[in-house]
Amino acid sequence: MRHENQNDREFKEKVVQIRRVTKVVKGGKKMGFRAVVVVGDMLSRVGLGIGKAAEVASAIRKGVEAAKRNLVTIEQVSGTLPHKTIGRFSASKVVLRPAPHGTGVIAGGTVRSILELAGMKNVVAKSIGSNNAINVARATLEGLLSLKNLEQEEALRGKKIKVKYVATK
Repeated sequence: MRHENQNDREFKEKVVQIRRVTKVVKGGKKMGFRAVVVVGDMLSRVGLGIGKAAEVASAIRKGVEAAKRNLVTIEQVSGTLPHKTIGRFSASKVVLRPAPHGTGVIAGGTVRSILELAGMKNVVAKSIGSNNAINVARATLEGLLSLKNLEQEEALRGKKIKVKYVATK
């Protein structure tokens, strides 16, 4: 019997893509499914997982397990990004920009899923180049991981950094 952790219950999961895949084997073609899944705690942790199986439900379950193993923590400043960033992966490029309070998440499919599950409230994003869901997701995570903490950066530079968008609740 498998016991669920306290941490497992707080994550929300979102299926980004389900594709039917085919493997050519000696006896013919073997059909299967690939699920791209994003999980997040709506605060600052988010993960991407890919699961492959003969049935859709099994592929999604495997994707969720993989995403929970690949969780990363994202830097945030009151529900938005600390600064503009560009994430690149393969032929995909994702531009992520902070936005003022009340803007919401303005982004396309895969990028929107990741940003919402990471807990971002006000972000503008644009996907450029390849629109392959896996590559766009990895480019988004790459961009989010390149974000710098404001306090650490100020200490490193030894000077105060101007913040464009201040929290207003």
